[in-house]
Parts: sequence; C-alpha cells; structure tokens
Amino acid sequence: MTSALLNADELQGLCAGESPVRLLDVRWSLAKPDGRDDYLRGHLPGAVYVDLDTDLAASGRPATEGRHPLPDIDDLQRTARRLGIHSGDTVVAYDAWNTMGAARAWWVLGWAGLGDVRVLNGGLDAWQAAGYPLETGTVTVEAGDVTLSAGHRPTLTMADAAALGADGMLIDSRAPERFRGETEPLDPRAGHIPGARNIPAAAYLRDGRIADVDELKNVFHRSGVEPGAEVGTYCGSGVTAAHTALALHEIGVPAAVYPGSWSQWSNHADRPVATGD
Repeated sequence: MTSALLNADELQGLCAGESPVRLLDVRWSLAKPDGRDDYLRGHLPGAVYVDLDTDLAASGRPATEGRHPLPDIDDLQRTARRLGIHSGDTVVAYDAWNTMGAARAWWVLGWAGLGDVRVLNGGLDAWQAAGYPLETGTVTVEAGDVTLSAGHRPTLTMADAAALGADGMLIDSRAPERFRGETEPLDPRAGHIPGARNIPAAAYLRDGRIADVDELKNVFHRSGVEPGAEVGTYCGSGVTAAHTALALHEIGVPAAVYPGSWSQWSNHADRPVATGD
C-alpha cells in the first residue's frame, strides 16, 4: 500500500522533479467555507484554488441529498480540466484546516478515477514551518485534458449505511457530542445512524496532521477496526468521512464513504435515529 500523505520536504522534492505536479489549494472550513481570499493572500507556488462547495460537490441539490452530494461526473471533469489537470499528472491537495478539504479532494478525485492524488499532511502550516515560501494572487493555468469516470471508490447509499450499521463497521467521524445527540448545529435531527461507532477525527489528528501509521492502527484497532473488515464512514456532510477514509487508507483498510452522511439521513423522517453512546 502506497501512502497518500506527503510531508513538506517530500512535496518540495516532488515539485522540483521532472514529472508534472498540479497543486490544489482547498481552503475550506465549517466556519469559513469560501477560502478564496485567504488563498489570494498566500498559497503554495503554482497552486490553483478549489472551492469545495462548488467544485467537489453538487450545489443546489435538495436537502434530502445532503449538504455535499457528489458532483455529476461531467461537471467534475470540466472542473478538473479548468484546474489544469492532465492525464498522468500527480495531483497534490492541501488546505489550512486539519487536512479536511484536501482529503475531500483526494477522495472525490480518486472516486472519479484520477490515479495519483496525494495530500500534504498538515497543509499550509506544515509547508511554512519547513521554511518554504508562499506566493500571492491568483494562478492561471492552461486547461487540462483529463478524462474522468465515476465509481472508482466505493460509496454507501442510505440503505447501505443502515445495513452496515446493523451488521458491520460503520464509523461516525463527527464530534462525540453530535454523535450522542446532545447538540446538532447544522442538521434537522440530532443523533446518529443506529449501530454506528463514533471515532471522531480528533482521535487521530495531531496538531492538524493525520497521525503516523502506528498511532492510526492503535486508534482504529481499539475501536474494533481490523484488516479485512467491511468498513464505511460518514460524518455531517461527507467531508470528514473522506478524511477518515484517508486515515484508514494509510493503515491498509479500504473504506466506503456515505456521501450524503448525516445531513441526508436526518432529512428523511422515515430513517431511525439513535442517541447516546
């Protein structure tokens, strides 16, 4: 299994090599979904800005599909070409908030068949801490020619998530208080999918970086995740779920992602809700 994570020195070496590298700045957070102005103030040299809400999700869909449904593949291909991605390129995504937006890019582009997508672990902070420069303003690139197709990573429907909660390992990546149903700041109902197990992303994050392999194994194995198990992930809207899928990838555990996540499930009144631990 090849790691999808890079440190800053590895990324610098990759960019200095002869093979083309396309850098994606996915500056997104729950508090500030549109990070374009932050990108303009400083980004990795050559990086193009990616809007998670519109480039890596379908916008304008009904709430019953969730807050970040998967984009139509034709729309995603147009986006990838606009970002300058060519067939055979290495793509590296980064962000400035716990590697969340970058993980979404890794997962969505991999789902669409892009073969070499990686993530700068620790994002912008890691790059700057290593002493590497930033540039300001926007980056203009020539259109790419990449061809994408859907379904290269497994996904879960609502019915799949219900079944996996009952008979398998369904991971809820949200904060414990949201999992328990004590608070719900974003979605119409509080709680979790029956049978899900809570492994919040904070359990495997270390100062904004995904922990090393040994720590990841300890975190997930303590919660019952074993190699060979059928594993699915969900969160509020499919962003942190992709982040957890990336962490699981690092220890050799493939995971299906439920793109609709709690934002879809909670908008369907016929779906049951569990609360507590």
